[in-house]
Amino acid sequence: MIENLAEKFLYASRWLLAPIYIGLSVGLLLLGLKFFQEIFHVLPLVFATKEADLVLLLLSLVDISLVGGLIVMVMLSGYENFVSSIDIEEGQEKLNWLGKMDAGSLKQKVAASIVAISSIHLLQKFMNAQSIENDKLMWYVIIHLTFVVSAIGMAYVDKMNKH
Repeated sequence: MIENLAEKFLYASRWLLAPIYIGLSVGLLLLGLKFFQEIFHVLPLVFATKEADLVLLLLSLVDISLVGGLIVMVMLSGYENFVSSIDIEEGQEKLNWLGKMDAGSLKQKVAASIVAISSIHLLQKFMNAQSIENDKLMWYVIIHLTFVVSAIGMAYVDKMNKH
């Protein structure tokens, strides 16, 4: 009786994650607002902006879009994996990976996204390399390589666990 009640309580507590995923959707909205703020900020200045500065801005926009995609992935897959399946009516648009990404796959996608985001940041730093001290630039590269090695290591461990 007590064991059954405890199990039901524990299973029902997964719904405590739902507000977190809703909060991520609010964060996605804020990120979208920031994206368009940057676009509206540069539009009047586009012809006066140096090419390198425009490329840096575009890299920032790419970075924002990668973070947005990461949020969508974590929000929807996390909800599907840990809270409840998302019921989409027949005939409505459905993401092809929805319902197919387990926690391990999600972890790999998050790691790959972090490496991609880190790559964008590193490219931005290299484009401003003349204004960055060499030791700081070295640390940016080391941190990026740490993300790359971690992602490769997680992929290897995941592959070993599947066999």
